[in-house]
Amino acid sequence: MELTQLPPDAAYVTLASVPGIGRARLELLLNKFGSAANALEASYDALRGVPTLSKAAATAIKSADIETGTRIIRRTDALGAHVLIPSDARFPTLLKAIPDAPTMLFALGQVNALNADGVAIVGSRDHTRYGAAACRHFAGAAARAGLVVVSGLARGLDAVAHDSCLEAGGRTVGVLGNGLGIVYPAANRALYDRVASDGCLLTEFPPGERPHAGSFPRRNRLISGLAQAVLVIEARITSGALITADCALAQAREVLAVPGPITSPMSAGCNRLIQQGAKAALELRDMLEEYGLSDENAVAPGVRIPNNLGDAERRVLDVLDAGGEHVDNVARRLRQPPAEVLAVLTSLEIRGLVNQEPGKVFRRRSALEA
Repeated sequence: MELTQLPPDAAYVTLASVPGIGRARLELLLNKFGSAANALEASYDALRGVPTLSKAAATAIKSADIETGTRIIRRTDALGAHVLIPSDARFPTLLKAIPDAPTMLFALGQVNALNADGVAIVGSRDHTRYGAAACRHFAGAAARAGLVVVSGLARGLDAVAHDSCLEAGGRTVGVLGNGLGIVYPAANRALYDRVASDGCLLTEFPPGERPHAGSFPRRNRLISGLAQAVLVIEARITSGALITADCALAQAREVLAVPGPITSPMSAGCNRLIQQGAKAALELRDMLEEYGLSDENAVAPGVRIPNNLGDAERRVLDVLDAGGEHVDNVARRLRQPPAEVLAVLTSLEIRGLVNQEPGKVFRRRSALEA
């Protein structure tokens, strides 16, 4: 097929697939030659006249297989997915402005979720019960408040974030470190299918490309780039979740972290982030206020919160969202005397908002009467 016969998107995908052609060089080529097809047809000397384009890059363009873009688009179509290029209205607006912006994306599922208000929720692959409970707490609340939950579809807390969002009836975006059609890790097959059906799978790698060591750090910049804020739930000092936090800072995104015990290595990364200036996520409103939302936007289905609740009562209810808690644990998390917390819990019990179980364990009721 002649270059002049290639569909514009196919020529673009071919040019964007040339090794060494990132977003900046691609824009220079398009500005210089007017179209991807013209750039592919340009002479070697003309290509060398483009600022910052090296000899190797010019040689790679001249050696490009012009059918590459057509093959990639066909494989994408066969999966029921979409190729998104920056001129496409569906291309995520937030990703156009990040450093090292992607030249093209591949999306499967509800593509309109990519331009909705989103929060990135990330954490360690290995986690504690506390981390899983906190992740369910925040991801479920984000979904009920209408936010899209973005994560990396890895095992561990990424999977918990996606699952909790879907269970709450929300939409989630799973950003992959490999091409569509490859499920990694394989244990996430069921979740992969659920996200593709009720949310969106997104990657910058062409269909069928397997993950490699460098693909996950590159994926992380897309996770943070899609969201206005990044919440780190639980992370070791060496956790990949901290790479996502670093990407967020480079992209001028807000970073929040859930604090944990100073004796737990699983919380060391989060505690260090807070020490370095990240916002501590102590309750739902800490996350939701980044979007101009209140915790009333995140009430579970069937739950009605009285308008006259005080701040102390709301904070206690937020803690109980994660499950049944002993009064001493509630006091410890709120950094308040147990006697004061017990008084608040007793008031909430009288109002029918919490149940007391044996051993001074309190649990928020699933259906509350205002």
